[in-house]
Amino acid sequence: MIVFDGKGILLDVEGTTSSIAFVYDVLFAYAKEHIAGYFERHATDEGVRAAATALASETSCPGNLDTPEGRTQLTLAAIGLMNRDEKSTPLKALQGMIWREGFESGKLVSHIFDDVPPALEQWANSGIDVRIYSSGSVQAQKLFFGHTSAGDLTSQLRGHYDTTTGPKREQASYAAIANAMGMPARQILFISDVGAELDAARAAGMATAAAMRPGNRPFESLYDHEAIESFAEITT
Repeated sequence: MIVFDGKGILLDVEGTTSSIAFVYDVLFAYAKEHIAGYFERHATDEGVRAAATALASETSCPGNLDTPEGRTQLTLAAIGLMNRDEKSTPLKALQGMIWREGFESGKLVSHIFDDVPPALEQWANSGIDVRIYSSGSVQAQKLFFGHTSAGDLTSQLRGHYDTTTGPKREQASYAAIANAMGMPARQILFISDVGAELDAARAAGMATAAAMRPGNRPFESLYDHEAIESFAEITT
């Protein structure tokens, strides 16, 4: 049990609010299956072209969106990044664009652990500033929480951060988020299933909790973070 008397809660997504299996077996699989067609249909879209150009530069891929061969090269580069679970900002942007079609069509519905919706409601109603920090793009985060198996949860979230704020394993990223939230880091509780992320948050001064969800990877960290199996174990 964690007794938290601060003002803000910052949440990771996969392995914390949602199962890792859903992210990899459903969301990643959907992006891999649809990225080639998405590139073909949206080859002239400014946002898609910007993300594809950044991805090509990041991966030293010679491809572009102007020819079938170039689109194939970009597709293979993107799938390679997904297979290696690289936290690539342009890849995450592209995934968010592809997932938008899936969520809005009803083909995708986000998995959410049963304890998450009531906790978000209770925290929001008590005035706690709840925000998300994920390697997935802000766009993808909003889609994810807007289309969950428990309904639209976005009204209970006051902000979102992704890798454009900084890498999740670096102390400076959490200091920047605390500054953006307008409160001292010690007033924020960060919950994640990744020890290195929690270590970085603790180094920045945040309170921390380790999410022990079914299917999560073995937990390793430098600091001792209190473990929870449910958000119901947090008392505010």
